[in-house]
Amino acid sequence: MTVSEPIRTLAAEATFELEEKRSRFLVRAMPVASPEEALARLAQLSDPDATHNCWAYRIGAQYRFSDDGEPGGTAGRPILAAIEGQGMDRVLVVVTRYFGGIKLGAGGLVRAYGGAAASCLRAAPAVERWPAVQLRLVVSFADVSAAQGLLARTPDLVRLAEDYTADGATFRVRLEQRHRADFERALADATRGRAEVAEVEEEAG
Repeated sequence: MTVSEPIRTLAAEATFELEEKRSRFLVRAMPVASPEEALARLAQLSDPDATHNCWAYRIGAQYRFSDDGEPGGTAGRPILAAIEGQGMDRVLVVVTRYFGGIKLGAGGLVRAYGGAAASCLRAAPAVERWPAVQLRLVVSFADVSAAQGLLARTPDLVRLAEDYTADGATFRVRLEQRHRADFERALADATRGRAEVAEVEEEAG
């Protein structure tokens, strides 16, 4: 993926229900920003009284899935295939099954889990989002005013933190990856190349 390509993800949480031979399949799909968020949401959504809570997520190059006791390859992988088939990213899908007393067989399970997940994602509102990056900017006291002016007029830039000392200031900001190069050039021009810029990890919370 290049910085010129947006990510297709869900605009909001979506649900879908399927009944197959008296088994009820409840699908919940939602946007997630990180594997940690995906696993936290999974813990909230899993129903301990259900027969199975099967799931999958894809976040960029990272993905995981679980059959949660169903025969291997009949639940988690078909859910992941549904996510990929709809071209989705940064998405968690949980399919909770309430057993109805009739076994579906391996093929029936694949169709039920994969089909229910795909139906949910097809009907869900999707949105394109540009990948974002967080940067730490360190500027000297002489360049604080110029840096503040640039931050104020940069479209879609979000100030996350600011720390001032007698020597200058440190800013943590988020902006779309596609604008990073232009922003760093503008910052270098504004501070005559004195500003320090480093990418930082997304902070949880």
